[in-house]
Amino acid sequence: MTSKISEIALVLEDGSVFEGDAIGHIPSQGIAVGEVVFNTTLTGYQEVMTDPSYAGQIITFTTSHIGNYGATSLDSESRRTFARGVIVRDMARRHSNWRSETSLDEMLKKFELPGIAGIDTRRLTRILRDSGSLRGAFGTADEKSLLAAAQSDAGTAGIDLVSQVTTAEKYSYGSGKYSVVAYDFGIKTTILQCLSEIATVTVVPASTTAEEVMAMSPHGVFLSNGPGDPEMVGDATDNIRKIVEGGVPTFGICLGHQLLSRAFGGHTFKLPFGHHGGNHPVRNLRTGAVEITSQNHNFCVDPDSLAAVADITHLNLNDNTNEGMRLKNHRAFSVQYHPEAGPGPHDSRYLFAEFANLMEGR
Repeated sequence: MTSKISEIALVLEDGSVFEGDAIGHIPSQGIAVGEVVFNTTLTGYQEVMTDPSYAGQIITFTTSHIGNYGATSLDSESRRTFARGVIVRDMARRHSNWRSETSLDEMLKKFELPGIAGIDTRRLTRILRDSGSLRGAFGTADEKSLLAAAQSDAGTAGIDLVSQVTTAEKYSYGSGKYSVVAYDFGIKTTILQCLSEIATVTVVPASTTAEEVMAMSPHGVFLSNGPGDPEMVGDATDNIRKIVEGGVPTFGICLGHQLLSRAFGGHTFKLPFGHHGGNHPVRNLRTGAVEITSQNHNFCVDPDSLAAVADITHLNLNDNTNEGMRLKNHRAFSVQYHPEAGPGPHDSRYLFAEFANLMEGR
């Protein structure tokens, strides 16, 4: 049973105030601060909280009850959480599931992730939809101090967040047929599991040079998801362009899609409140099929900027934003959403088979 620690407040940069109860970890300074976004998934809260793509952000869950089935180490998407905090309407007092190893509250404490419960998340979500993602702060400090903390936060635009989440050393995962080098811009465990079904994966830091990758003679290169502004990811675009122009089959997901696009002249921009959820309809423009997809990103690619170099392959039916492309003169393609779907629907897992076919030369 989750115990109430103290009454705290959440204050957004626009001055909106929400009162609630502290859950999870209590930060050393008493204040958690970050960019507040909302996620619409019904289940999979542990996978969401441990997704490195949430670095710099505070996650609001629109589903009213969180923590019902507890937590298990098998469902974590990374070695720890990189989010700044979580916001929920109601934290389950008891968890019940045959797989659970601990309560969600205990998991938050283990990963040192602070949270606030008991607030009106419907009101908060409406504010974020109307205003766009806002910086926020919650804690036991007075409202004036929380407002100042929120307004002084750097946000996620113009910030290199990838360096905070990438692996420090390369490592191997799986033992599949092909040899794949995977750039870790914030890679998720479920992506590695999907790749391991077709390849032996060597995961490398985000700063790894194209020359170092080419020296490994991989059958293919994978560009992972990750947090923040694609414009700020060091020399990634130069390295990606060299790899692709070197003839290596390349597949990108989410941030990887944005970086591949930028490597060949594409432009990216920040969405008002991003796409965060497991129910986004995406049309495959080649087949006409509509896929229900899992998404988690704040930035997007301008499809017009790719007109000369790529064919647009996927379109978001909610707002007509770009969801996928394939380069015209190179063996490289990417999607904005998450085909591994951890959590989410599995409609798009065929893309890993397409990557295998590309490496096979078909």
